[in-house]
Amino acid sequence: MFWAQFAVIIIALCFGARFGGVFMGMAGGVGLGVLVFVFHLAPSSPPIDVMLIIIAVVLAAATLQACGGMDYLVQIAEGILRKNPSRITFVAPIVTYVFTFLAGTGNVAFSVIPVIAEVARESGVRPERPLSISIIASQQAITASPISAAMAALVALLMPFNIGMASIMMIAVPATILGVFAGACYSCRVGKELHEDPEYQRRLAQGLISPPSQRKETVITQQAKVSVVLFVFGAFLIVLLGTVPSLRPDFVLNGATTKLAMTHTIEMVMMIVAAAMVIFCRPNLDAIVSGSVFKSGMMGVVCIFGLAWMGDTLVSNHMPYIRENVKEVVTTYPWMFAIGMMLVSALVLSQAATTRLLMPLGIALGLPPAALIASWPACNGYFLIPSYATLIAGVAFDTTGTTKIGKYVFNHSYMIPGLITCFVSVTSGFVISSLIL
Repeated sequence: MFWAQFAVIIIALCFGARFGGVFMGMAGGVGLGVLVFVFHLAPSSPPIDVMLIIIAVVLAAATLQACGGMDYLVQIAEGILRKNPSRITFVAPIVTYVFTFLAGTGNVAFSVIPVIAEVARESGVRPERPLSISIIASQQAITASPISAAMAALVALLMPFNIGMASIMMIAVPATILGVFAGACYSCRVGKELHEDPEYQRRLAQGLISPPSQRKETVITQQAKVSVVLFVFGAFLIVLLGTVPSLRPDFVLNGATTKLAMTHTIEMVMMIVAAAMVIFCRPNLDAIVSGSVFKSGMMGVVCIFGLAWMGDTLVSNHMPYIRENVKEVVTTYPWMFAIGMMLVSALVLSQAATTRLLMPLGIALGLPPAALIASWPACNGYFLIPSYATLIAGVAFDTTGTTKIGKYVFNHSYMIPGLITCFVSVTSGFVISSLIL
């Protein structure tokens, strides 16, 4: 019976992936309905805490976008890239990593991708090299950012183990940086040099490539700069409060002293930051909810609502069976759990949803927190199936034709850099976690 119910989840994931977007959450709801009404499984509690954290973080990031802060960050990124054109294969992924780390969302990569493609082409560098690893780096940064939805989900799940954000970041940040560096080392030697590439030469000969367009200067207001300062301060404050628990207030509940939980801390800080940006920067309030950051963030909330609730329901109803049949294998070979996360993330296309879907299973199987955190970067497996928006954008903005999706779909420009990055990130995570936890 378990495997029939497990098949329902797989079918729901595949069906959701076929339509993509917000339908992923809807498909999760359909799968949950089948488990409850057909197989009569008792539904678990929906992941309310994680959803509320994500809403608060997305609201702050969307307000930053409405204030012009995202444009300011992109302008800074362009300046950095143009000052280091010959080393763009290493500089570009650093830029996308840092900006995603600060923004808590990979959406900032959409604005940087055309800049990377243009600067690489102007410098005579094969655009495939910096584009492929930069897009992979923007995904890796999600599993290191203190204000990403994925981090919020993991912090909430590991709270019972007294594992705070500081411990997670001490493992995730250096591990993902090492992974990105390894991917960049590979990418810098990918393919022929741009002037030797036959596809590029064909496009030049046929006049299919126009000269680089004149870049329009974006007017950055003082309010945009203030919004960035406020947003970064909020991120710093969250890290500080997570690192130094004594800074959070204590409460006496039912005779027991309880410290303010990090889940509530993140929610409040992000809401305060969003409010401060509105007060001091005066953005158009309608632009906050109509912007791309808010829309994609709310889509993530819906996906987590349906998928995580569906997965939790199956796990909670079959925990004895799962422990008996899976625990020994996974605890003996923790890297198998990481492979599972990568495969699921390729379907779900959300680090937060993957985290909320599989981490409870890892906890229930008795995997130690160190192994869970070390495996976490594996949920950046978007690149396995080249259907995610940033991957497609990289191909679209590379007018030279060097960044491509191969004839057999899986032989695309992102596959090997992504595999190398994830492998090194997870391996480094296990080494670092053994020293810290």
